[in-house]
Amino acid sequence: MQTTTESHSLEVTGKTLTMADIGKLQPPFVLAPLPYPAASLEPALDAKTMEIHHDKHHQTYVDNLNKLIADKKDTKDLQTIITTLTGKEKGIKNNAGGHWNHTFFWTLLSGDKEKTKMPDRLKSEIESTFESVEKFKEAFEKAALAQFGSGWAWLYRDGSGKLAITTTGNQENPLMDVATVKGRPIFTVDVWEHAYYLGYQNKRADYLKAIWNVVNWVQVDAYDKEVTAH
Repeated sequence: MQTTTESHSLEVTGKTLTMADIGKLQPPFVLAPLPYPAASLEPALDAKTMEIHHDKHHQTYVDNLNKLIADKKDTKDLQTIITTLTGKEKGIKNNAGGHWNHTFFWTLLSGDKEKTKMPDRLKSEIESTFESVEKFKEAFEKAALAQFGSGWAWLYRDGSGKLAITTTGNQENPLMDVATVKGRPIFTVDVWEHAYYLGYQNKRADYLKAIWNVVNWVQVDAYDKEVTAH
């Protein structure tokens, strides 16, 4: 994936994406297609869920955001919108967050077995912080299960550069100035029920265990390299 010349959307190119690419998207925002066939994540995530999640839910955030900022002449890129909210524009926060979070999330999934292998560099970083990859997954699942209601679970770099896990409610993320816990995310999982309900009903725990099979660790590693380079 990379940004188009107009920077309203993202186009699939087969390359890894950067958070800078997502951040510099410009209004009016356009929903990019999924970077893989919807059915390619089965059986972990079924095609119907992916289609509804992307084509309906994500599209709604994009449409609502464009309406909310239509009369704002000084509206900047997506990164600026989500990092300068000051808590006053709840509608913009929810929809800009929805657009950023989902755009980020889609890039973190893949049915390509080569991409779902964790690079040694990232594996070493995770083992250094959490003792093992399995203990990291356990801690991440525990946090994601504890998120009451709708929200997201995150693996991020905190202010000291250390890997850590946190959660946010609704469409908030650690980049926002209104976030309780701030940092630079490198991985996330959507725990809104619409992300898994068709396939898992109310069994969030089963969804969380299944999603590890389709995590694009190559992309996670690329995001982490981007974060640690600055």
